[in-house]
Amino acid sequence: MKSFSVVVKKKINKFDKTIFVEGDKSLSHRALLISSQGYGISKLRGLLESEDILNTINALKKLGVKIIKYKNIYHVYGNGLGSFKTKNNLTINAGNSGTLARLLMGLLTTYPHKIKIIGDKSLSKRPMERIITPLGKFGATFMPKNKKTLPCYMIGSEMPIAISHKEKIGSAQVKSSIILASLNTPGITKIKELKKSRDHTENMLKFIRAKIKIKKFKTYNLISIEGQKDFKAFNLNIPGDMSSAAFFIVLTLLTKHSIIKIKNINLNPTRTGIIIILKKMNAKIKLTNVKTKYGEKVGDIVVKSSILKSINCPASLVPSTIDEFTVLMIAAAKAKGTTTFSGLGELNKKESPRLNLMNSILNQVGIKTKLKRETIKIIGSPKINLNKSYTINSHFDHRVCMSVFVMCQIFGGQIKIKDFNSVATSFPSFLYLMKLLGAKYEIKK
Repeated sequence: MKSFSVVVKKKINKFDKTIFVEGDKSLSHRALLISSQGYGISKLRGLLESEDILNTINALKKLGVKIIKYKNIYHVYGNGLGSFKTKNNLTINAGNSGTLARLLMGLLTTYPHKIKIIGDKSLSKRPMERIITPLGKFGATFMPKNKKTLPCYMIGSEMPIAISHKEKIGSAQVKSSIILASLNTPGITKIKELKKSRDHTENMLKFIRAKIKIKKFKTYNLISIEGQKDFKAFNLNIPGDMSSAAFFIVLTLLTKHSIIKIKNINLNPTRTGIIIILKKMNAKIKLTNVKTKYGEKVGDIVVKSSILKSINCPASLVPSTIDEFTVLMIAAAKAKGTTTFSGLGELNKKESPRLNLMNSILNQVGIKTKLKRETIKIIGSPKINLNKSYTINSHFDHRVCMSVFVMCQIFGGQIKIKDFNSVATSFPSFLYLMKLLGAKYEIKK
């Protein structure tokens, strides 16, 4: 997609709408990857059709998996564990997706061919050592030696060894990659999860009755996977993405006399940290019609405009909110008092150095902050009303783009957001939905 900018010149007016956001990105990745290992034809409804997910589909097709879209349902033809068709010097392009790169490397751990994994400029800067080290314990080899980023080559093992791993980072991608590597590895692989993270992979494998067990203790979870146990194809309806809903939640809270209902959202407890944080900030948010479907909690979110107050956000909420902090910082900038967010070091290891970048953007438009390592203090300005022109460099980060777009609707001024095309990696219908609510903007190519 060609690069373009978005220019916002006016604040949004009040609205009262019901919307659907696109399918959950985390679930879409996992549904495709896991169904590729099942026996039979899996049917996936509501799959997110973003660039990241299309890259996952293309990667699987390159590995010999037949995937067909028919009547808005994706049919994945699985041939069981170890059924990828690989060869030496095959190249897999993960694009901008860290989830695709890391999880697919897990699945490729048992294939003894030299495979090259590449990504775009942004992904090539992101840390891969966190996954290279545990996958190496299964028997996989990575080249060049000691390289910690993409591009890299990997050679899986014909005789993989089940491992025991302590997960200290709180990374769902690392945990999921190890789980996927264990599926085609003989024996029982164990993961001691010391810092909890998203559990979509575990939920999906339990739902399809794969050989996975989770024991919950006070300070950790113990995940056990019995390898080389085949599972059948499955049908899955994918709910909306909380990370996408977050932008509309914050926009509604900060727009006077407004109400929004966001239907059919994934309400997995490892994803609802933003709801907990905003409620602590005095947000009017209700969860309705909550049910458990396909191993995940799903429901509707009703939001009303609110006067937010500052908080000292517990670091324990970071793992369940990691993708939403960019827009939470916009909420904090409009709240009364000084809000403190701690433990945000992982943000600087995303598509951009998000913590540093958002701090710089807030300063650029006149919001005072104090940034020290992994902690940011944001001094709220409830009456902020910009009347100048600004150009914001998004550093090709889709979540930064969308967060700044929300900021434009609330703060006023004339703001140009560069490289807005990056939003297509996760939320192609973002601008369409914003227009539905009454947002006005111009696209500049």
